[in-house]
Amino acid sequence: MEVLSLVEPIVRDVIAPAASHTDQAAVYPRQALQALGRVGLLGLISAPEVGGMGGGLRQAVQVVERIAQDCPCTAMVLTMHYCGVALIEPFADIQVRRAIAQGEHITTLAVSESGSRSHIWAPTGTAAAQGEDTVLLNAHKSMITSAGQADSYVWISRASQGEGNTLWLVDSRLPGLSVPQAFDGMGLRGNASSPIAAQNVAVSSRCRLGDDGAGEAVKAQYLMPYFTTLIATTSVGLMQGILRRAVQHVASTRFAESGGGLADLPTIRAYLAKAQLLADQAQLLRDDAVNAVLAQRADARTRLLQSKAAAAEAALEVSNTAMRVCGGAAFRKELGIERLFRDARAASVMAPTTDVIYDMLGKALCDAAA
Repeated sequence: MEVLSLVEPIVRDVIAPAASHTDQAAVYPRQALQALGRVGLLGLISAPEVGGMGGGLRQAVQVVERIAQDCPCTAMVLTMHYCGVALIEPFADIQVRRAIAQGEHITTLAVSESGSRSHIWAPTGTAAAQGEDTVLLNAHKSMITSAGQADSYVWISRASQGEGNTLWLVDSRLPGLSVPQAFDGMGLRGNASSPIAAQNVAVSSRCRLGDDGAGEAVKAQYLMPYFTTLIATTSVGLMQGILRRAVQHVASTRFAESGGGLADLPTIRAYLAKAQLLADQAQLLRDDAVNAVLAQRADARTRLLQSKAAAAEAALEVSNTAMRVCGGAAFRKELGIERLFRDARAASVMAPTTDVIYDMLGKALCDAAA
């Protein structure tokens, strides 16, 4: 499946030209999503039986990486859509699955909460049984991509009975849902990453994604490969985009006095070489994480966590370098470097944060040695 031939014209004609305005005006990338939907890319990982393209993780990586080179904001919106679809496909009604495959439905994850912060495995929101077929959802979600913009939320709550947590497909138009404040952040400014409040939102038990209390097992099987890998991929694509801009600037900038250029300075070249090395290392680790998932290797979980942490931290370093080698010119909007610099700050603090991942990986190392 050659998905890049589908996404490339959309990036060139729709996403890249709008990226600066998306950032400056904090505009949700609706036109980009509509364009992706028209060529089937919103249904990239939807099954052919519902009209989807039947793609998987590797194809999703290709699409997100290409978009992130020019607009990480749009890439992150698409990332959360694909993450939602990964949970919708095995469990949801066929009508919703068909709407996604036809490019008529945007979904997103609603897992982070103000009470649990980056500990997304420990929701405080509740799902109280109301009769035989209904639950009432109550929660204060935080930093939900596409809040108020998506057609549905893949929602996590405490189990309605017993221990554990539970996943739900929640129609974003249901009474009791509200977006208390619009997103006004430093980076990824168009992704509508806002809180969502739920007050006695009535949801049918048929909207449950998996068994009650089995949310973590469901997420581990269906969500984790997409969630960690595609967030890492947004960072990988961002690094490619910011390095391309930085190298072009360095290669084309000359000193009037001597006729020499920035590219003649060994220090500048060394900075760029180191940045490219970091970007390539993150990409190679991400690629190995994809291979580990597809081959069902025993180290897949470790590789997934490593890839998110490595790509997020590399993006911080690479974007710092781009600002440094381009000097004052990088502060101007027209190069696009300062926008990508700001966007690069997000991944390391997105749950699970880099520090949380370090703790998880360190604990696994110590447990294995005990």
